[in-house]
Formats: sequence, C-alpha cells, structure tokens
Amino acid sequence: MKIVVPAEAAGERFDRFLAGELGSRGRAEQAIAGGALVDGRARPKSFRLTGGEEIELAAVSEVERVAPPSAPEIVWEDEHLFVVDKPAGLVVHPGAGHRGDTLVDAMAGRIAGGEEDRPGVVHRLDRDTSGLMVLARSQEAWERLSELVRQREFERVYLALVAGRPRSRRGRVEAPIGRDRNDPTRNSLDTDTPRDAVTEFDVEQMWPGYALLRVRLETGRMHQIRVHLAAIDLPVVGDAVYGVPAPGLTRQFLHAAELTFTHPFTGERVHAESELPDDLRGLLALIGES
Repeated sequence: MKIVVPAEAAGERFDRFLAGELGSRGRAEQAIAGGALVDGRARPKSFRLTGGEEIELAAVSEVERVAPPSAPEIVWEDEHLFVVDKPAGLVVHPGAGHRGDTLVDAMAGRIAGGEEDRPGVVHRLDRDTSGLMVLARSQEAWERLSELVRQREFERVYLALVAGRPRSRRGRVEAPIGRDRNDPTRNSLDTDTPRDAVTEFDVEQMWPGYALLRVRLETGRMHQIRVHLAAIDLPVVGDAVYGVPAPGLTRQFLHAAELTFTHPFTGERVHAESELPDDLRGLLALIGES
C-alpha cells in the first residue's frame, strides 16, 4: 500500500501522520516496525515530513477487493469535469481499509489527473458527509481546478445541525487547526502543525436546543467545520468524534448543499445545489415535532 503525503502535512512527525491515515497509533507503530519506507528509505517515527513523499507500507494488511459501488448522481458535467452528489457512507478514495469500495472506484475510467490512487480528486468530503464534489476528467483540468482551490475561488456552502444556541445570527471563526497534540487521529486547535482556517455561518433555523446553520468555507482543512463549530460550543449533531449523538442518525448532520465556481476553461459560472438527504430531513422533522 502506498500513501502520498499531502502538502498540508508538512512538518508532521512520521508516526503521527501515519496514525491519522491508519486510524490509530498502534497501527502506525506496527507499520513503521514492519518496514514502512519514506521515498524508499526507512525512517524513525520522529522523522519530520515535508510533503510530497511517498510512503510504502509493507506490513499493513489491506481488505479484500470488493465490487465497486454505484456511481454517485452526476449533477453537472462537460468534457472537462464532473460535479457529483456523494452519498453519506461513501469514502472518496482508496486508503487504509478501503479498496474497491470508494467513489474513485465507482468513477473509474471517467476521471483523471492528480495522484495515481485518487485520480480526478480536487477536494474531499468526509465519508459520512454527503453532498457536492467536483472531479476532474484530465490532468490539465485537475491542475486548473486545484489552482482554483488554492486561490480560494470555490464557494462551498454546507448545512449543519448543531446542538446549542448560537450567540448571534451570523458568526465567523478564524482559528488555525491541525493534528491534535495528544491524539493524531483528530484535528484540533491544540496542535503543533497549525494551518490557517476560516469558517463563516448564518443561522437558517432554530429550535430549543438546536440550530440549523448555513456554513461557508474560506479554507478547506480536514474536519474544519466540525472542529471549528465544536470549539465555539456548537458541536455538530451525530458527529461521533467532535460532536454529540442524535437519536436515529448514524452519521454527522453535515451536507455540502451548494458549490459555485468559475469554469477554468470556459469562464462560465458553474452553480450546483443538492437537497438534504432523507435521513437528515427525517431528523429535522423529528426535532420540529418534539
């Protein structure tokens, strides 16, 4: 199994990065002890990554390959790119424990560009976050779309149900986040590898004890919305890591509802919307009735 270290992991310890990728410190230590290589060389667990390295894992077993899932709904497409509506539960690209059952597998042969094991992937959604993503169909499209991401020219709007009552109808969180100092499987504000992160939100609707927020990302750090909202005492409902449980909901209430950007080839303004899935609508109905 091979993992390409993303640029945002620059400065992280080898073992902490692997723990985040593999899901636990134990698996990371097992992989390093079993002969994990960084660009073909053995490295100590304290080795600091710079980004771009290729890590080869020799001792981490991979799951048996399975039939690829059904392709997600395509809501916009042309010869350069797709905008797809990813269902909750679908992992975006292959990684530890996932081979043959990802969005990339479902779109195999139709997307291209970028890293070999995650072709066409310009930005990601967590497994249990539903909603809109853009995928490239060529290397040139991937490069141009990736530049839009770097320039923060993707407008991304999420719907998030949180526990608690916001102090105002509108808010902005500016707080660097990175791998947590004490738990490398989590991201937090308490980190040795902080990266700028900005999240804005407006209150869409409120109930006693809950609020539905329209959340906009200026940056796209891993778990950014979930970490930032938890930090201001508005944890995402159903989030097993940073949030609070919800009756009858098996994943976090977080949905990528709108995606807007300037087409990197034609200059056309592309705008896509996705309605709330049935499970999230059902929870809102339950809250409204209680």
